[in-house]
Amino acid sequence: MIYRGLLLLCLFSSAAWGEERRVSVSAYRSADPLSLESVLQLLLGLGLVLGTIFLIAWLLRRVTLIPGQHRKLKVIAALSLGQRERAVLVQVGEQQVLLGVAQGQVTLLKSFEQPVIQPEAPAETAFSRTLGQYLHKRNNNDAL
Repeated sequence: MIYRGLLLLCLFSSAAWGEERRVSVSAYRSADPLSLESVLQLLLGLGLVLGTIFLIAWLLRRVTLIPGQHRKLKVIAALSLGQRERAVLVQVGEQQVLLGVAQGQVTLLKSFEQPVIQPEAPAETAFSRTLGQYLHKRNNNDAL
């Protein structure tokens, strides 16, 4: 007799709980995901994330927080001498220095007052030449 009462109590309570659950799920239904409001919210969020990424990239280019990175230091040439050894010619301001780079150490081999190799300007490609001509024409037309 007691078992029957507990069984009936469990059945009624689970049926009532199921009704509550169905009501609560229907109460929290979201808006249509393809509505104009949802799409605009998605696009604005995406734009905010992409804008933040571009802002951080721009700031990292402007600010040199990494030690050893400087605009006046430039690798001019490198020559492999073995599996882990290299000779590297570095432009430091007006001087050029020849460094021996091995695993775990860097050694100054020679310092040159006069440049041994002139730093090369970036090679002009067909695209850059065409773009330069277009910009030149555009500037001339705007001046008139």
